Amino acid sequence: MTELIDTPGEGVAPVLPAPDGGGRHALLVGAGILASRIAGLARGTVFAHYFGLTWQADAFTAAARIPNLLQNLFGEGVLSGSFIPVYARLIAEKDEKEAGRVAGAVAALLALIVAIGVVAGVLFAPAITGTLAGGFTGEKRELTVRLVRILFPGVGLLVMSAWCLGVLNSHRRFLLSYTAPVLWNAAMIATLLWRGGEQLERLTIALAWGSVLGSALQLLVQLPFVLRLVPQLRIRLDATSPNVRTVARNFLPVFVGRGVSQISGYVDVVIASYLPTGAVAAFTNAQTLYMLPVSLFGMAVSAAELPAMSAAQGTAADVATYLRGRLAAGLRRLAYFVVPSAIAFLALGDLLAAIIYRSGKFTTADSRYVWAILAGSAVGLVAATMGRLFASTCYALRDAKTPLRYAIVRVTLTVVLGYLSALPLPRALGIDQRWGAAGLTASAGLAAWVEFALLRRAVSTRVGEVPFARGYILTLYGAALLAAALAWGARYALAGGGASLGRFTAIAIVLGYGVCYLGLTTAMGIPEARQMVRKVARRGRFRVDIG
Repeated sequence: MTELIDTPGEGVAPVLPAPDGGGRHALLVGAGILASRIAGLARGTVFAHYFGLTWQADAFTAAARIPNLLQNLFGEGVLSGSFIPVYARLIAEKDEKEAGRVAGAVAALLALIVAIGVVAGVLFAPAITGTLAGGFTGEKRELTVRLVRILFPGVGLLVMSAWCLGVLNSHRRFLLSYTAPVLWNAAMIATLLWRGGEQLERLTIALAWGSVLGSALQLLVQLPFVLRLVPQLRIRLDATSPNVRTVARNFLPVFVGRGVSQISGYVDVVIASYLPTGAVAAFTNAQTLYMLPVSLFGMAVSAAELPAMSAAQGTAADVATYLRGRLAAGLRRLAYFVVPSAIAFLALGDLLAAIIYRSGKFTTADSRYVWAILAGSAVGLVAATMGRLFASTCYALRDAKTPLRYAIVRVTLTVVLGYLSALPLPRALGIDQRWGAAGLTASAGLAAWVEFALLRRAVSTRVGEVPFARGYILTLYGAALLAAALAWGARYALAGGGASLGRFTAIAIVLGYGVCYLGLTTAMGIPEARQMVRKVARRGRFRVDIG
């Protein structure tokens, strides 16, 4: 493979970003994502209270995912792979004029593409809905089409919000960009509370308009800070700059890669639309919970590392050593938090679903259904989060084609295995077809492990073998499983293992699981655990001797 690292001439000292700050920046990203995810969970709780797993819930959930294709294709993922590496390098070189030129050209290009996409989405909403939610008929299909037409302009605004995020991240301003979605969630929650007493079809329409308003707020809150950070911003289509051409050249493979990746998500919706009523809504509820650790840890670490990796300059050997160090540290941080998340999904998923969603129309039986889907998600959680970091390393090396190739492999496996697991397999086993939704998430998890292995091998070929002990992962799994066993013991003691625990009791059991995991890993001498205890001790203004 052609070397893509810039190498200065002989006698030129390498310029590498300080290795410090990766954890701090990841913490800022994580804090912003945590705030937005908490707001998202609150929105999901209110939504579940009013809609449960009704056909109207299916319609709104599908309608929200369909125009979201625009955001997923042109949003943060594409910008991370094409725009941020180039822009972050210009910032590191203190070339403000060229940085403003590149940022403006990318903004103009995105605005043009988004405008075309929004118009096409509104005009062809019936055909798009028929393709991506083919199992919907009658009133459900008509409502979905109407909602898609309302939601498309809001998603266009979210794409431009992602451009703001790319600029802010490159300047290491992480907190605002990842906190801004709180406004989007707040607008939807306010709409639900204001109009919640209305008939469900009317409520879905009102909620769609609330989503558009929230999208506008999310963009507007970031713009003043972007304009302050990029004083020489010039928003115009410009293909004369070599840096702009580099962004455009990287844009296509990353765009295709994101498009390929999104196929699996939309195939899931297509398949789920043929399952019994409630499957689409339950699948989305489970995905919301699944995305918590993916966002808090996978996205946080990857987003914080990408600008630092992209800004590295020096000889190939120097940069490779630097990238290996950042990868190893990032992978350890990810594993420490993601492993217990996967075990929690597997062992305590019904409690998690009940804590967030059980209210009003959302029942205990619905919580168990979401748990089954969530347990399937646990299969590939570790691989999916770590894969993000390896993909970011490829982008930092100006290599957008490798993640594309392996995304195609993952999506192909996901589509084939997902179809077989969700539709033919339940019929062959003689079980209720609705449980096929769990097959969708489990098959995606298996495919994520294949992609992770391929990405890791590709990155190791470029920068050398990344030091990462398998024994560390096994130790974390052991601690998480023991903590889960203790949580189940407490559950049996309180309710005989039944699912009728109150919300506060369920919260206590889940928190107890987390405390047990922290205590066990601290006793085992895991550095990440001891560091966390020290931070808590300092914040609590007392000193703890942990050896």
